[in-house]
Amino acid sequence: MTESKEMSTLINQSLALIDQIQKHPDFQAVEYSPDLTLGDAQQALLELHWQTLPQSQPIQDCSLQNLSS
Repeated sequence: MTESKEMSTLINQSLALIDQIQKHPDFQAVEYSPDLTLGDAQQALLELHWQTLPQSQPIQDCSLQNLSS
């Protein structure tokens, strides 16, 4: 599969939005304990990104250190 710049942009925007949600005071005030977490959503987006990379392109080490609270 090939990744268009649009797909990469959408994935990056989604990761940034999840980060904003995690850090938002209203979200932190809610006692919300779902089976799947925002971290699970981030992981799914990273895996989607990896799946869309061209086969010949090496996978870069992606880190969520700047995205997690």
